[in-house]
Amino acid sequence: MPLEKVSKIWMDGELVDWDAANVHVLTHTLHYGSGVFEGIRAYETADGPAVFRLTEHIERLLRSAKMLMIEVPFSVEQLVEAVKDTVRVNEVESCYIRPLVYLGYGEMGLNPLNSPVNVSVAVWPWGTYLGDEGVKHGVRMKISSWRRQDSNINPPAAKGTGIYINSILAKVEAIKAGYDEAILLSPDGYVSECTGENLFVVRDGMLVTPPLSAGALDGITRDSVMTIARDLGYEVREENLLRTDLYIADEAFLTGTAAEVVPMREVDDRVIGEPGEITRKIQETYFAIVRGEVEKYKGWLEYVRT
Repeated sequence: MPLEKVSKIWMDGELVDWDAANVHVLTHTLHYGSGVFEGIRAYETADGPAVFRLTEHIERLLRSAKMLMIEVPFSVEQLVEAVKDTVRVNEVESCYIRPLVYLGYGEMGLNPLNSPVNVSVAVWPWGTYLGDEGVKHGVRMKISSWRRQDSNINPPAAKGTGIYINSILAKVEAIKAGYDEAILLSPDGYVSECTGENLFVVRDGMLVTPPLSAGALDGITRDSVMTIARDLGYEVREENLLRTDLYIADEAFLTGTAAEVVPMREVDDRVIGEPGEITRKIQETYFAIVRGEVEKYKGWLEYVRT
């Protein structure tokens, strides 16, 4: 999905022109992949742009950095303001937000500890990640031949830049085979997550999602959906799932900041069908919440124009 330019990008405390937001070719993270990032969305509301669960996203960014032993030179509060400033200066009503922590120019080699740590925040208008048809009618999924990496090889709990090579391999495989998205299994063969999304199955009116121990990212949208579902009266469990549990699910859907809430129509050519009642209810509630239309969840929104 091509990027749509805006005016400014925040870099290490300064707002710079979009086309001037450059790094050196010998930037450490470009060579070795040791960096962390977040995916966040701001939505148009009646009170102006609002960022969904912004502070929680920035807190997770710093947790990811700690796992990779990267010392971020900005606080949570400073980065929250950086995001708001970047959304505000670009005058966008809704957008995708990409904070990035990376090791910069000045050191080379596998010891990263002396490398400078740089931070940027970019925003841009971005539509539905898996397409409007996917949101309405569901997407076709493929169980990938690539396994989710073991937590003692690369920490899947960290949203690390280089760690996502695992997801890229699975995504490319799925696209080339004619599917919309891939599902990765854990080293033990349990369902883990999609390439950039968590997943849920519905069976007998109950929601089940893989536990973090299966390699699933502690997704903020995942957590939001678990809360929404329980508030709607549904039971939610974190349990290991086999691929066959997906094949025979009553309903299934994936969640993520970029994808939002997207039904699964098929898994490995086993038809689940059009989105079911529970999926639709959760999807509709989620979209109402991010637009600021549900008073109960207003605390999840951080408004840019204060």
